[in-house]
Amino acid sequence: MSRRLGTVSVPAVGWGAMPISVPPRPSEADALAMVKLALDLGVELIDTADVYCRDDDDLGHNERLIARGLAAWGRGRSVLVATKGGLRRPGGAWVEDGRPEALRAACEASLRALGVEQIGLYQLHAPDPDVPFADQVGTLFDLQSAGKIAQVGLSNVSADQLREAVALGPIASVQNRMNPLDLGAVHDGVLAACEAAGVAFIAYSPVGGREERAELLGHPALLRAARELDVTAGTVALAWLLRLSPAIVVIPGASRPENLRANLAALELILPDGIGHSLDAAFGMIHDDAACV
Repeated sequence: MSRRLGTVSVPAVGWGAMPISVPPRPSEADALAMVKLALDLGVELIDTADVYCRDDDDLGHNERLIARGLAAWGRGRSVLVATKGGLRRPGGAWVEDGRPEALRAACEASLRALGVEQIGLYQLHAPDPDVPFADQVGTLFDLQSAGKIAQVGLSNVSADQLREAVALGPIASVQNRMNPLDLGAVHDGVLAACEAAGVAFIAYSPVGGREERAELLGHPALLRAARELDVTAGTVALAWLLRLSPAIVVIPGASRPENLRANLAALELILPDGIGHSLDAAFGMIHDDAACV
């Protein structure tokens, strides 16, 4: 099951590498083993960011791990590494910084951390309310024109912001939060705006963040479906999200091998209509069957 992401095609399930770098993070050896496993299992989209780290003194930690893992693996398959700029981590906090000079500096630092001359997909991590949005997006297009990045993406944006950005140039993707317990991107129109613009919607935290993961994976509807299909509740959750729209790509995070394998199993899981409709009802989602995939 593949999806168009700008000018490239990627599997509908990628890997969100954040958990191997943010506290509590695994040992470096275990983190690199996870990168190798992801590549061995056929992952072709790895999502990272300069701020997936402990704090501002640790910027680029995740990107450097990904670069080392790719270099060690070295088998030549095309892998899209998507990174982001526009945040800082002072004292471990998450703070927007969309100043053009800050974005340019962040991009240069990511190029060094990843060890590449061009970043496949570079995303504005979150709009900075203190900087005109057009200036932030325009800086990314300037970096694209300079050959620093291949494709421009956005994250944590509204439908109106997406439309504003598309008017400035080609946007490959929007990365916003989405999971069965948080369908805000459906209800606020961001997913529909992506579909209308031909933009991929990359769902982060698709099986819940740390606060809601246990609640989501313990949901009775997911557990019933998982028992019937002999898969994990997380696999069912991902397959259900992919069923909602051909624009959706999911990037579940994983720092343990069993979770990564279960996540990737969603690529092969086609939900029977009966189970799909039961999950629709359980999560308050009504959609046109003709749009399902």
